[in-house]
Parts: sequence; C-alpha cells; structure tokens
Amino acid sequence: MRLLLASTSPRRADLMRAAGYAFDVAPSGVDEWPYPGGDPADYVESLARAKASGVPGDVVIGADTVVVLDGDVLGKPVDPADAVSMLRRLSGRTHEVVTGVAVREDGALRSGHARTRLTLRPLTHAEIDAYVAGGEPLDKAGAYGYQGAAGAFVTRVEGDVDTVIGLPIALLDRLLPTRLRRTSAQL
Repeated sequence: MRLLLASTSPRRADLMRAAGYAFDVAPSGVDEWPYPGGDPADYVESLARAKASGVPGDVVIGADTVVVLDGDVLGKPVDPADAVSMLRRLSGRTHEVVTGVAVREDGALRSGHARTRLTLRPLTHAEIDAYVAGGEPLDKAGAYGYQGAAGAFVTRVEGDVDTVIGLPIALLDRLLPTRLRRTSAQL
C-alpha cells in the first residue's frame, strides 16, 4: 500500500523523500477558498482535509500552509506587486507559519497543525524587488521560500523548519496509520 500526496508542491515531496517515505503524487485539484477569519490553524486544517478528501486512494495526505502577521493571514501572492507588499510587511518582523496536515484512510480523516515562528531581517526595497523579479515567491505563502534564496533573510526560527517548508514530518508521522509510520530506526 502506497501513500498519495495530494499536492504538486515539490518542497513537500522533497520533505517526504528525505524522511524515507515511498509515495506517489496525486494533486487534489481543490480550489483554495479565501480565509474566512478565526483561527488560521482551523483554516489550514480544513484546506488540508479538503485536499486529502479530493483524491481517491488508500492513504492520502493533504497539506496547506499560511503565514500569519499581526493577525492577518498571508497566503500565496496573487501577483508580483502583492509579493512585494507582503515582503515589505514581513521585513524586520517576527511572524508565524502555520501548516495543516490531513491524512485520509478508508473514510477516516485525521488532521492537525503545527506552528513555527520566524524573524526576517530588515530588507531593502532593492532586495525585495530583486527577489520578486526572480519569480521564487509567487507560489509560496507569505511570498518567500525558506528553503530557497529567502533563507538568507531569516534570522531566527522558533520551531520546526519542516512546518515552514510546508509539511511538518513529525506531525505527519503521528497522523499516519501505525503500519505506515517510520520506525525509530528511520528517525
């Protein structure tokens, strides 16, 4: 029995491979709806559950990530100008990254979330413009990729980096059926 990852994110796939999971990619095609307010963790968990439920298969994993600053949820930027705006807001600030994960198996759906706090150093307008012009931030929550060039912007991480990249492996391990969890030898 193989796992299915209901995501086209190469970063999530890389995290799963690095953790030793055998899986296939099967994008869910679920349209992400706008943040309705409330706890951002509830929002990302509901999106993760929708993604896991949107793909047929034995065991399906869905995930979603947002950046939270001053109570505002920053998803993926809609265009380069939105990315510039997000990065200017995040510059020199501490914020939270929240990732929801859901696992569906035989009709049962388990989900959870993880939170990590990050601080970005103050960024110049030129740095932000150059980063956005490179295209990297356009498909990432909060308009930056920790595992990419923007990793140099981060001065402090409080929590699990996997949460920031988009799939907290420790949480995934807890949500998976026992027979599919990594053994202590793999950890």
